[in-house]
Amino acid sequence: MAPLAYDEIETVNAYNIATDAALPPDHPGRIAMRRGNAFVARDQIPADFAIHRLYRSEPFQRFVAACFGLVQVHELADPLAGLCLNVISPGLEHPWHFDTNEFAVSMLTQEPECGGEFEFCPNIRTAQAENFPAVRAVLAGEGAHLVRRLVLRPGDLQLFLGRYSMHRVSPVQGGIARHSAIFAYTERPGVLGSVARTRQLFGRVLPGHLAAEASAVRVDALLD
Repeated sequence: MAPLAYDEIETVNAYNIATDAALPPDHPGRIAMRRGNAFVARDQIPADFAIHRLYRSEPFQRFVAACFGLVQVHELADPLAGLCLNVISPGLEHPWHFDTNEFAVSMLTQEPECGGEFEFCPNIRTAQAENFPAVRAVLAGEGAHLVRRLVLRPGDLQLFLGRYSMHRVSPVQGGIARHSAIFAYTERPGVLGSVARTRQLFGRVLPGHLAAEASAVRVDALLD
């Protein structure tokens, strides 16, 4: 499926907001990075593929909910982002960022020859405090004491609270790309991704995204 990935390389910041946004001179959102990871959308993944069957599996959903201490999780209603494949080719990376969802579920399906490590800063911010100084330190390479590293192997299932823990995949090296499947669940049904974020990741939006934009509900007041 990797050749189907939308692979637009772009300049981003950790908050996935406009890089020319009006921010103070020392704001971490002014630190630009190159995002080179590509995505295969859910509507491109055959329904009978193992990852699609797993994503829809009720026992698997109950397992995910239990791990996060939730009563129930729901499949993302988004026909593009509900289930997707993340492809990072050699020489590229998925730079530091925060997730828009509070939790994420992923599985490594192909390991690179070198690099491509998952790095994260546990709870570097909260729903009430952005903690810009610490975020800026990590982005500037001065916050090594805040960074943890996790080596994942093919088949490893990762459950992660990425809304408050900034994270990245370090540059992939060698001749093999890093592949992972991302299973997107939410606490409430009917959730779709924002128009801007969907277009950024998949290069397109559908009528449902446009319709849902007017009634979008945020879980906090963080920058993004």
